[in-house]
Amino acid sequence: MAFITAKKHQQVARFNTTLLASAFALALPATATADQQNTATQNDTQLDAVVVTADAVEAKYKAEKASSTKLTQPLVNTPQTLVVVKKELFQQQAATTLSDTLRNTPGITMLMGENGNTATGDSIFMRGFDTQGSIFVDGIRDLGTISRDTFNTEQVEIAKGPAGADNGRGSSSGYINLSSKQATQEEFTTGNLTLGSGSHKRATVDLNRQLSDTSAIRVNLLKQDSGVVDRDEVEDDKTGIATSLALGLGTTTRAYLNLFHVDQKNLPDGGIPTVGLEGYYNAAFDADSSTNFPNGGPNAGKTLAPVDTSNFYGSKNDFDDVKATMVTAKIEHDLSDKTTIRNTSRFGQSTQDYLLTGVNAITTTTGTGAAAVAIADPADWTISRSRQGKDQQNQILTNQTQLTTSVEVAGLTHDISSGIEFIYESQRNNTLALPAGTTQVAANLYNPSTDDAFVNPVHTGASTDGSTLTSGIYLLDTIHLNEQWQLNASARFEHYKTETDIVTIQGTSTPQNIPVGTKLGSAVEASDNLASYKLGALYKPAANGSVYLSYATSQLPPGGANFTLSTTANNINNPNLDPQKGTNLELGTKWDLLDNKLAVTAAVFESTNENEIATDPDGTALQVGERQVRGIELGVVGAITSAWQISAGAAYMDSEISRGNQAGTNPTDGGVIQWTPEVTFTLWNTYELPIGLTLGGGVRYVDTVSRSSSTTLNLAKTSVVEVPEYWVVDAMASYPVTPYVDVQLNVYNLLDEEYMSALNNGGSRYYLGTPRSFRLGVNVQF
Repeated sequence: MAFITAKKHQQVARFNTTLLASAFALALPATATADQQNTATQNDTQLDAVVVTADAVEAKYKAEKASSTKLTQPLVNTPQTLVVVKKELFQQQAATTLSDTLRNTPGITMLMGENGNTATGDSIFMRGFDTQGSIFVDGIRDLGTISRDTFNTEQVEIAKGPAGADNGRGSSSGYINLSSKQATQEEFTTGNLTLGSGSHKRATVDLNRQLSDTSAIRVNLLKQDSGVVDRDEVEDDKTGIATSLALGLGTTTRAYLNLFHVDQKNLPDGGIPTVGLEGYYNAAFDADSSTNFPNGGPNAGKTLAPVDTSNFYGSKNDFDDVKATMVTAKIEHDLSDKTTIRNTSRFGQSTQDYLLTGVNAITTTTGTGAAAVAIADPADWTISRSRQGKDQQNQILTNQTQLTTSVEVAGLTHDISSGIEFIYESQRNNTLALPAGTTQVAANLYNPSTDDAFVNPVHTGASTDGSTLTSGIYLLDTIHLNEQWQLNASARFEHYKTETDIVTIQGTSTPQNIPVGTKLGSAVEASDNLASYKLGALYKPAANGSVYLSYATSQLPPGGANFTLSTTANNINNPNLDPQKGTNLELGTKWDLLDNKLAVTAAVFESTNENEIATDPDGTALQVGERQVRGIELGVVGAITSAWQISAGAAYMDSEISRGNQAGTNPTDGGVIQWTPEVTFTLWNTYELPIGLTLGGGVRYVDTVSRSSSTTLNLAKTSVVEVPEYWVVDAMASYPVTPYVDVQLNVYNLLDEEYMSALNNGGSRYYLGTPRSFRLGVNVQF
């Protein structure tokens, strides 16, 4: 939430003082003329000159730089599409999670999961590629499939296009970085209490205190106890604390010690059946069906009603318990006014215990083949359910040393960021499964019971334990040829070693040489060297603008996304395969307008991912697959006037699987990339009236999204093949009731648009977009 404080009253006071000073200044010449001779002969005290200046325009949404010290240049001089969402923006929207915050940039969609499995956490798809494994906190990779809260976030940075030179291995889409709040020398206390639809209750505190002239401590607290709008039983509860201790502030040597801990206890949502929605297909309503009804569907021509969107198909005993802890120590020393050395160490750990009731196939018939008989009344139809469990632990241990400097070499200025990094990352998954021979009770499709008894999955003894050890060195150099031209050259070289230990349980086989239930262990490892680079040329036709051309690469080796190697020959995580390679060619321009208060950006790009698995016409699987996204992205962020703030972005993406599967029942060669909308648009703006009332609103548009890349999909007999396009309008109003307290009202989905926010790969279930709902908050700052 936006903290509208005594600052507004100070602005009004400054405005009134300026008016009085202006009137006084205008009266001075007349007074001086009338008394000119007297003042010439008398030695009276003279008044100081009155200088009248207008209040500076504050661009609340506009950032000047990214938080990463690897990126030495201001955003206007950075040759890459880099979107920064500041806390002032997402607080005004009452956005509390990373996924909510990312709605402020175009070209991003959210995933639901594979068929019967449900994705968890920030499942992000950006520019045609899965980006869940490329989320960073303060420049260090954040592990785990968890949802991230923004209570301790200063700004969110979205770097688009492969950026291996910045962070090492990664996807072709780019990466997302959350910049954490740090202790400063400024003393303040802010707090927020919000209540809203869906039993939403949330409180946060942000307190910063000086301990001495050179030290400070900052504490951020979070408590949330919420449901989900229009969803029965689903819960979203979390508790968090983040502390930052800073020593040596304002001196040449500074040290920071940060602690972060979040505990989530959620009741997860398995989704809603897509029955009755636009594009839904069921053979029981198909007169030409020959699968279940050889003589024609007995319900042909009838319409099928959608289910109540508040229906919950799971168990009250489902849970999603997450604990995440990070301890970070950073020391930085200024060797000179142009050279700084930094050392950062972090230990991070997250655990996720998860149990969810999955929504699966609908039962519409009894019998099989010609004897199949439709259940006459769909009110008696049932839906099968499964129990999905996850027991996952992630760890990261890293030490990173960086040197930033600006030097003159051969008459040219070089802004250099260089460093060495050692990173250990691991992930362990303990397998859960239902006891042999057990099944789950089906639910009535239209009237599910929440009191059904379920069989819980248990630990089988099987597990997958993977880790990656990386040693990397990098150099990023910005060369200033003159006032108008600069060159950027970046490179990163790293050696990695990934090890995966797998324990499986022997099942039945013929012949049964190994007893059923025996634990079988196997180990797979891979190691290699990776090299990534980034090149850019930037021309400044004016001091406030730039035109650039850049080319960047990244690599994602086998096991690079989840530390799990595979011995299967055609699996992309087989250690004998080459890394996937991403490239991005981009031509863009950036301008800081209106006295540098409004940033305007435009870029055309072509992103490519190579070395994917694809089949030849004869079915042979080879590492020749390729995906490509070409597009345009536009952005505007900043202040148009002192009262009018804006953040907007639009993207057009033409996606294609340029070399895909040419064999099988669902060839993908030449198909579109799933979950990649062609057009997306986002806008948020606010206007502050002279009385202190701030009114704001925004709109988001997401074009049609395909769930399948198949080029031969039978659309007439395939259920829900796409997520329909949608527009969503949001609004807010805030008012300072005292110099220290303001109230804020947010209205989501003002027009109550019904839309899918995510769809599963099979098209059988979806997440509902947030219906019209409200949040009322009180913000305090002193």
